[in-house]
Amino acid sequence: MTGEENNYSLAMIIDRFEEKFAVLKGQDGEEILWPIKKLPDEVKSGEVVRLTLTQAKDETEEKEKLAKALLNEILRNDE
Repeated sequence: MTGEENNYSLAMIIDRFEEKFAVLKGQDGEEILWPIKKLPDEVKSGEVVRLTLTQAKDETEEKEKLAKALLNEILRNDE
């Protein structure tokens, strides 16, 4: 983690391809199905990829503001 951002990264090996998905395998044996069309071009079985997860605080805050505005609108209409 760096600064106030919550970033997490995980190295995965492309274990195999099944239909429209690649099976990504982690060090602890965990598996994730990932759409092949969302992989880098020409990636092959056995290669290492890195997944990065970040928290989209701006989007979360925007959704919360919208939800509050909608609730306030509903409550005003019920009076």
